[in-house]
Amino acid sequence: MATQTSFEKLLKEGCRLAVVSTRHLIDLQSEVELRRNQGEFDAEFAKEHMFRFTFNPPQELKDAKSLIVVAVPRPPNKAVFNWKAKKLTLILPPTYAVYDPKRVRVERLVAEAVGQSGFKVAAAMLPFKLLAVRSGLAEYGRNNIAYVSGMGSLMRLTAVYSDMPCEVDTWGEAKMMERCIGCELCRNACPTGAISKERFLLHAEKCLTYHNEKQGEISFPNWIEPQWHNCIVGCIKCQAACPENKAYLGKAGVTVEFDEYEINLLLKGACSKENEALHEKLKMLGLSDYLGLMPRNLKALLDN
Repeated sequence: MATQTSFEKLLKEGCRLAVVSTRHLIDLQSEVELRRNQGEFDAEFAKEHMFRFTFNPPQELKDAKSLIVVAVPRPPNKAVFNWKAKKLTLILPPTYAVYDPKRVRVERLVAEAVGQSGFKVAAAMLPFKLLAVRSGLAEYGRNNIAYVSGMGSLMRLTAVYSDMPCEVDTWGEAKMMERCIGCELCRNACPTGAISKERFLLHAEKCLTYHNEKQGEISFPNWIEPQWHNCIVGCIKCQAACPENKAYLGKAGVTVEFDEYEINLLLKGACSKENEALHEKLKMLGLSDYLGLMPRNLKALLDN
């Protein structure tokens, strides 16, 4: 059985983790399906995002007994655009990076830790935020984002299956942070009204993140005001306003600068593989797979 000592490397890197039994997969699935059946998810949002979840262990580890969920601290990265003699500095929300070397390393360290006791791991495709909150690793903010002690919301979540027995199951009810009670800062900061007073669940179809993650040929809805745009992908407004993040927003992540030549390539959608320097910059920010969104999203930011 892997012990806390087995995960020492992860803990030294500032990660936090929880272990729950795979018998709770049915609980995760039931909660997601209940919300969908009750109409809490916008139909288009559900169609685009819900399909990715698989609530069964993969065939190669069908006897999995536990889910190991890990929170990885992610200081905010910054992109600086030098455009028409001005600097536009944008924070990149921590949840972005399709290929994230840090997350890959963390999953490898988990595999090494359980491997010391002869167990294996396999990738999981689950609603990580809900899993983390039900596992006790995280709590919800009023903005529906997961917060972890010592990281705030400036972190990334990952999870793996394992055939390691779950001896101490930390599963519990989802909770909102006590600090959120009586606090309206994130709601007031949200430009689109996605954080409503009528219900706790975010109106995802109103969230700016949902709209600027769509394919680049899809225009922004007319109701989105130009001044609301604040990130290349995603939105940082509610997280930046949250007192829980005050201690972590100033921590140094990666800062990458783009000159006018590079910006024009991105605006034209003409960033070719031959431009290694530009591709390396995008890779550092975790944006290599978002090239198709760049012309629309970047234009909206520069025009503002």
